[in-house]
Amino acid sequence: MSSTGGEDAMKNMTDKSTYERLQKDVDAVKNDISALADQISDVLEALKGDARKQARRAYKQARADVDSVMSDVGKRGSEALDAAQDYAGSLEESLEDAITQRPLAAVGLAVGLGFLIGVTWRR
Repeated sequence: MSSTGGEDAMKNMTDKSTYERLQKDVDAVKNDISALADQISDVLEALKGDARKQARRAYKQARADVDSVMSDVGKRGSEALDAAQDYAGSLEESLEDAITQRPLAAVGLAVGLGFLIGVTWRR
């Protein structure tokens, strides 16, 4: 009996020490997982900050590009308007010269155009 009692006691001590060692290992793994979760959280925060900065830079660049394009469009529109006004002025001068040189032809042309417009308008 004493050999069985000694074996049981030895088994209980071994089981207890194994349990304690396993418990320490589980606690260590829990701590490692907690530290890893904290590190992942820090990395995600850093990435979020970087992404926010990149988005702001991209927005500012896009806005600058749009402003540049709008400025260019404004300049081109102004140039086109100036060219159209110059053309209208030269056309006016040409018509004025033509009417001055051939007044009867100009009156006939005006009457003919008026007649064509009137016929077209009635339909």
